Amino acid sequence: MKLLVDSGSTKADWIAIDDDGKVLFTTQTLGLNPEVLDKEEIIARLDNKFDISHNKDKATHLYFYGAGCGTDRMKKFLTEVFQKYFSKAIVVVHEDTYAAVYATTPKDEKAIVCILGTGSNCSYFDGKVLHQKVQSLGYIAMDDCSGNRFGRHLLRAYYFNQMPKVLAKEFEEEYNVDADYIKNNLYKEPNPNAYLATFAKFLIKHKDNPFCQKIIQAEMKDFTENYIMQFDNCRDVLVHFVGSIAFYLKDELEATLETYDIKIGNVLRRPIDGLIQYHILNKQ
Repeated sequence: MKLLVDSGSTKADWIAIDDDGKVLFTTQTLGLNPEVLDKEEIIARLDNKFDISHNKDKATHLYFYGAGCGTDRMKKFLTEVFQKYFSKAIVVVHEDTYAAVYATTPKDEKAIVCILGTGSNCSYFDGKVLHQKVQSLGYIAMDDCSGNRFGRHLLRAYYFNQMPKVLAKEFEEEYNVDADYIKNNLYKEPNPNAYLATFAKFLIKHKDNPFCQKIIQAEMKDFTENYIMQFDNCRDVLVHFVGSIAFYLKDELEATLETYDIKIGNVLRRPIDGLIQYHILNKQ
């Protein structure tokens, strides 16, 4: 049994397949970002899912594609955690960008591949190897145009009394805006980046409001200039996207890229289904 996992900071999609690619089960856990979780919390999230904990000794391979796995240190840490938990499995840990690449890019095709979800990322795939020009410093310093970045904008606008009154009233009705509750989630609970990203739904829901449009357009402009345009050939290849932010704001994204003469390619909400085909075709 092979386990394929696409993990962001908010959630992780799991699919178990046999050697012929037949799906044995699918499930979902909370995100498993090693940058923000310790070993105990990761194991607790695995134990919390019966399909995973019940079948852990049946797994022969685990292919994990995850947010927060961009450094050798984090890959090593997570590999050791998984190797102990799935004791009979061969464990392979990749950063989440590889899942996006394998799901969106035809074999050997060159492309720029971006992730816009809870966090954000951008890489160039030369048909064989992934290249990055920006080393992420995490959600506090970077993550342009991500869910957590949008959440930060909304909270600041609400507390600085810059949000239009009609929107602010609805914001209060949808979310707990008590300062102590917010600060507890930001500074004491795990996954503050995922907590911030929960507010992105509100922005997407009201994306036609001028206040929300301004935030969306500014973040997309920053992402394009700070990430995509790091690559000199960004106007010569397609730019693919994976993630809920990209999926639900596809029209806005396409319009932004058009102003830079950059061509948008595939836009997927999640790459997990494409990963199945990749592993079947490559017999991994």
